[in-house]
Amino acid sequence: MIKPPKVSIVIPVYNGANYLHEAIDSALAQTYTNIEIIVVNDGSCDDGVTEKIALSYGDKIRYFNKANGGVASALNKAILEMSGEYFSWLSHDDLYFPNKVSSQIDELSVAGHSKNVIYSDFIVFEDNNSDSFNEVKLPTVAPNQFRYFLTLQSMVHGCSLLIPKQAFSICGLFNENLKYTQDYDLWFRMAKQYDFVHVSKCLVKSREHAEQDSKRKQKAALLECNKLHLGFVEKLTSKELLIAEKSLSLAYAKLAGSFNQRNFDKAEKQAKNSAIINLLKSDVYQIIQTILILLKCYLRKTVEITMYIVGITTKCLKNRGNS
Repeated sequence: MIKPPKVSIVIPVYNGANYLHEAIDSALAQTYTNIEIIVVNDGSCDDGVTEKIALSYGDKIRYFNKANGGVASALNKAILEMSGEYFSWLSHDDLYFPNKVSSQIDELSVAGHSKNVIYSDFIVFEDNNSDSFNEVKLPTVAPNQFRYFLTLQSMVHGCSLLIPKQAFSICGLFNENLKYTQDYDLWFRMAKQYDFVHVSKCLVKSREHAEQDSKRKQKAALLECNKLHLGFVEKLTSKELLIAEKSLSLAYAKLAGSFNQRNFDKAEKQAKNSAIINLLKSDVYQIIQTILILLKCYLRKTVEITMYIVGITTKCLKNRGNS
């Protein structure tokens, strides 16, 4: 009988005393038993409170403490230390459903070969209100369209993935220079070598709270996201774009429309320019679709600028009237 593969559940944490207990407990509650749980303390400065929580679990977990270097460095430390054949990331403020690992291991046997990364749907809940949540159901995307999908929608939750350890040897580790987009940078690289396979089940509970870096440092996160997606646009091949949309101009236009909604200005500009350059390679229907999407982008910007000017003018007139 073949022994089921060992899975390393990795929990990076920095000053995480508020949620760490829950995360570890959800990892320990997995119905799949051949697991190890690795907690990496990324240099917490909370008078040892985070460390005390981790150490309270004794030999139920493997614990490492390192100098602060960011999430990517903590994840990389765990990858180098893990003894499992598969890697499963769990943020210290998120939770797993009990069947997270077992459902994904089952999918591996169906998928049929070793070069697969499994990902799933998830729910988003508000801190201190787990009864109020939204299910995020992802579309099932063909592996050869996954990099385009990742660029277009950015919906995949990093904690929903199950990754073969070997993939890090082939594709590299998390980029430690990236503070907010280290996950999508790596998934994009991996998707060139590995098939990303969707399990249509909610297996992760993603917590929203005020202390998340994406909320506290929105401007820095936006700049890094913009740069990352600009790189994605430049790295997507014509073959990938044509498989996804059958038209280069339409594929680029849809990317521009998505970036426009997310305020990725530089990435949007690159995608718009590429859509225009390839416009005459499309049929009439695709040209019309492309033009409509690009016009919508320009219209949104115009409306935003107009509203900004109206707001400033109104404020000035009120100040004038009060003087």
